[in-house]
Amino acid sequence: MTQALIKATDITVEFPIFNASHRSLKQKVLHATTGGRIAGENSRHVSITAIEQASFCFQPGNRIGLIGANGAGKTTLLRVISGVYAPIRGSLEVSGKIISLLDISLGMEGEATGYENIFLRGVMMGLHPREIEAKIDEIAEFSELGNYLNMPVRTYSSGMSLRLAFAISTSVQADILLMDEWLSVGDATFNEKASQRLDQLIKDSSILVMASHSKPLLEKTCNRILSLEHGKICEIPMETFEKMGL
Repeated sequence: MTQALIKATDITVEFPIFNASHRSLKQKVLHATTGGRIAGENSRHVSITAIEQASFCFQPGNRIGLIGANGAGKTTLLRVISGVYAPIRGSLEVSGKIISLLDISLGMEGEATGYENIFLRGVMMGLHPREIEAKIDEIAEFSELGNYLNMPVRTYSSGMSLRLAFAISTSVQADILLMDEWLSVGDATFNEKASQRLDQLIKDSSILVMASHSKPLLEKTCNRILSLEHGKICEIPMETFEKMGL
């Protein structure tokens, strides 16, 4: 059995912006008030350095909290770990099954029925059709959508769509769980049930990496804190974090 591991060595992630006007950009590196570093490259385009030479190692039992201003690179880092973005430099090693709760509606189709979307979303999550088939009844029951599952998702309210997406996305156990803020879905009763499922997912996962602006949530859930600013990452001791104001 593969042991869960996330190990980054000097990873850098950049996004080229080819259509941006660079008349007002100077040749030197500029720093945005929030987010990554903006730089001109050969007077042809600009690039945003979202993550710069970051190194870290997450092992079983780690509950990682990511903090930083909007645009600081938290979501980018989660997407790098999930494989959506690839570093342009450095090395990243990820071992273990990943469940990403960054965009739980990814892969869902409005014209397809709820049942059809269980398969579509399941495939996007990397599940084999047989695995999806085995989970249909449990997903349907958790969503509480009943006969609506036979109707196109475009007929759902936004809350109903989120309930279905959540039921599908959290139906699989992961070695590594990635979250961007705590998910709130549905009415108060369903949201309580969803919170209990998230608690169990976190408990059962080997590694959790969660970005949040909620200090109480991070104090309750995490045992390590990483701060991101202008693409740089540094670890903050828990005792120091507990004394900080966010």
